[in-house]
Amino acid sequence: MTSQQMIDEPGGKVPVVAEADLVVVGGGPAGIAAAVSGARNGLSTVLLERYPYLGGLASGGMVLVLDDMCNGNEVTVRGLCSELIDRMTGMGLCVTPPEEDWIADEGKFQQWARWGTYNFHSHSKPQPVCYASAFDPDGFKRAANDMVAEAGVKLRLHSWFSRTIVENGIARGVICDSKEGRQAILGKVVVDATGDLDVAASAGAPFSHGSFIVTTVFRLGGVDTAEAERFEYEEPAAFAKLDRECKRIMGGSWERWWLKTPLPGIVWCNCPHMAGFDGTSVADLTRADFVGREKIANLVAYIRANMPGFANAFVVDVAPQLGVRTSRLLEGEYVLTKEDVATRRHFADSVARGRDYYYPYRTLLPRGVSQMLVAGRHYSSTAAAQRISREIPPCMAMGEAVGVAASVALDQGVSVDKVDVAKVQRILRAQGADPGDRPAANATFQEAAE
Repeated sequence: MTSQQMIDEPGGKVPVVAEADLVVVGGGPAGIAAAVSGARNGLSTVLLERYPYLGGLASGGMVLVLDDMCNGNEVTVRGLCSELIDRMTGMGLCVTPPEEDWIADEGKFQQWARWGTYNFHSHSKPQPVCYASAFDPDGFKRAANDMVAEAGVKLRLHSWFSRTIVENGIARGVICDSKEGRQAILGKVVVDATGDLDVAASAGAPFSHGSFIVTTVFRLGGVDTAEAERFEYEEPAAFAKLDRECKRIMGGSWERWWLKTPLPGIVWCNCPHMAGFDGTSVADLTRADFVGREKIANLVAYIRANMPGFANAFVVDVAPQLGVRTSRLLEGEYVLTKEDVATRRHFADSVARGRDYYYPYRTLLPRGVSQMLVAGRHYSSTAAAQRISREIPPCMAMGEAVGVAASVALDQGVSVDKVDVAKVQRILRAQGADPGDRPAANATFQEAAE
C-alpha cells in the first residue's frame, strides 16, 4: 500500500477574533448547557457551532423525545433541561405527560405510548408512563437561542472546528474555519461538546474509537394518527404483521418506528437503523445518507399502500444531521463501565445524573491536556457503558456541570482538574440541577475496578 500523498499548506497567521473565560465548541444540547451555565455563573463565554442553528442531534438530528431523566417517579435531570422543556411547552411545541399519569396502566400507556413518553427500560407490562417530553425541532432551536442570548453568550455559528491550540500541555483555545477564513478563539477553559471528541482528540487526549447504529431520521406528514392507533390496538394481529414488514424494509428500528409530535398529522421516525458506519469517516457518512434515503423511500411506498392511517403520508423532511450515536470516546481520569451504569454505582464526585446512574466529575476530565473539560456522548466511558448512558437530557446535565466547574476553577484560581467538586455540587443544586451528590435509595457503592 502506497503512503498517502500530502500537500503543504501555505503559512500565515490566524487572526484572533474572540477571547473569553470559557470557549465551548459544539452547540448541541451539552454545549448549550455548558455555555449558558458558564455565562450565568459570571464567565465571559463564546459558543461555536458549525451548523446555522443550535440544538445538535436534538434539533438537527431530530431526536425528538427527551427521556432517560427519571428513576421511577424521581426526576433525576432537572436544571437547564427542565427549563428548556418549560420554554418549549410555553410555545406549544412540547408535550409531557402530567405527573398524575406517571403510572403503569394500560389505558394511560395507550394514551402516551405513541408520544414515546414511557419507561422503555421497564420489563413490566404495561410499561409505566414517565417524565419525558416530545418536542418540535424548531421549538428546541428557538428555546436554545433565547437561553443563550439572555445569558449573554457570544454565539458564533457557521464556525467549523479545525484544531485545538495547546501550549505546554494547556488548552488555550481553538482554530475554526469559516466563510471569513481561519479564525482563532482563545479561552481560559475549553469545553469539548462536539459529540465526536474532536477538540480533545486534536489536543492529544487519549480516546477509544467505537461505532454503533446510525440513523437518517425523518418526519412524515399527512398521517391520520387516530386511525393508526385505532388499527394498532383494535386489530393487533393485522397490525403486527404490517409492522414487522415495515421494520424489515428499514432493516431495523426501535419497537415503535413512528411517534407523534406536537404538530398535528406529523410523526417522527427514528429510523432506519444502519450498522457498519463510522461516524468520523467522510465516506461512511456520505454512504449512510444515500442508504438511509433509499430505505425511507421504500418504506413510504409500502405504508401508503398498506398501513391504515398512512394512505396520504409524505416525507416532510430528513434530518440535516446523521444520527451518530458512538464514535470517539474519551479515556479520561475515570472510565465509566457498563457495570457502573447497570448497578447504579454512586460516586462521591458525581456532578450529573441520568436515569438511575451517575457521572463522576473525573469522566469529564481528559488526561494529557489541562484546562479542558468534555460534556456529551463522548464522555469517558467504555462503549458498552456509553450505549446505555448517552441520552440528550443527561448530556445537558453534563454540560451544566462543566459550566459551573469552569466558573469555580477560575474563581478559585486553580486548574479545572483541581476544582472543589463539593462547591460545584452545591452550586448546581442551588440553581435547580441534580448533581447526584445525594444517592438514590437504589444506588450501590461497591468499589470500582482499577
